[in-house]
Amino acid sequence: MSTTNTTNLADVARQAVDLARQKGASEAAATANRTRDVEMQWRDGRLDKVSEATTRGLSLQLYVDGRYSAVATSDLRPEALERFITDSIAMTRVLARDEHRRLPEPEFYAGRSAVDLAIEDPRQEKLTADERQRFVRELEAGARAADTKSAILSVTTAFGDTLREMYRVSSNGFEGGLRGTQFVASAQVSAQDPDGRRPEESDFAVARFFEDLPDAATLGRRAGERALGRIGSTKGASAVLTMAVDNRAAGRLVSMLLGPMSGGAIQQKRSFLDGKLGQPVGSGLLVLTDEPHVKRGLGSRLFDGEGITARPLPLFEGGVLRTYFIDTYYGRKLKARPTSGSASNLSWKLGSKGQGELLADLKEGVLVTGFLGGNSNPVTGDFSLGVQGFRVRGGKRAEPIGEMNISGNQLDLWKRLVAVGSDPYVNSAMRTPTLVFEGVQFAGV
Repeated sequence: MSTTNTTNLADVARQAVDLARQKGASEAAATANRTRDVEMQWRDGRLDKVSEATTRGLSLQLYVDGRYSAVATSDLRPEALERFITDSIAMTRVLARDEHRRLPEPEFYAGRSAVDLAIEDPRQEKLTADERQRFVRELEAGARAADTKSAILSVTTAFGDTLREMYRVSSNGFEGGLRGTQFVASAQVSAQDPDGRRPEESDFAVARFFEDLPDAATLGRRAGERALGRIGSTKGASAVLTMAVDNRAAGRLVSMLLGPMSGGAIQQKRSFLDGKLGQPVGSGLLVLTDEPHVKRGLGSRLFDGEGITARPLPLFEGGVLRTYFIDTYYGRKLKARPTSGSASNLSWKLGSKGQGELLADLKEGVLVTGFLGGNSNPVTGDFSLGVQGFRVRGGKRAEPIGEMNISGNQLDLWKRLVAVGSDPYVNSAMRTPTLVFEGVQFAGV
């Protein structure tokens, strides 16, 4: 099980809740955490940075005389903790009352799964400095191996690994903890364009288990190829075109859709999805579920930040909006049953074709590989985003393009979804596949 097997975090959290109750809190919840981070950075053939840090802390939610505060400390000595809690309760007493601020009802803690999430890799604590350094060296070698024209100017690579532990206790009966590891590898490459520009690109990988990272040379080569692929980039002509969005970049679009689904946005009338529950807001190909129990998933969990038991949650079915992300606070304000305040892992109804086949079907259009700046208005759904990528001609990737913009409205865009790829992006909890939209307005020259 990926549950904490260190008792001191649990003891700290229990002690904090007991102290808070003794000092006058009617309810309290405490989360004790510990994180160990190791990072190594390599730049142009030399070791550039090595760091290792272990941090620990305590976050505390206090409910005092109908008032609420959230506080945190890194000093967990018993005498310091008592002073901290005493002072925090005194501070809470002077805040405004809020009748909606209470712990979740205990019924929302029930039914927690006993599934092994498999999010902790025992190899993490055994990794040596030599292994980490070998990985960053091979990342650079892979990036430079992609360069046949001596166009690469600089390569910076990095490797980091993290162990996170937490334990949460609430005064009304919740207890639970998790341990998880994460490995991150990246390569950033700058190249020389004949016109004097210096395009930069990167690639990275994230995994719960070291063995799930791609081969360092392969990852580095991908970064090099991405940078070299930007050489000769031009601004394309303005047009209405079919747009394929690379699975790595598609998360930007999805985040603009999920943000307005929060309970806070709905309650405060700051969401273009307000009042759309049970209505179609996308094409029939938009089928999306929040799935917290994915083995080795980057967002996997047994409970959320409040202790609410994590369960699969349908978000969109055939383009129809099925739920919002509602925590207990906004649930009370909205008089709605809480779901969860945040997403875990996204699970898509995937298509049967990879990106190459989708581009062949597209024939003429644009493959967007990155979004550069821009914004999306969560109230109206209007958006304008800078894009870069490649023109698609005859069903194949053609010349690189950049300095272009797309604009429109979220409710219109998602109804233009005409294809979903079979290639979920494994380096994000969103796990977005390649997405294809028809009739998108591109602004260029």
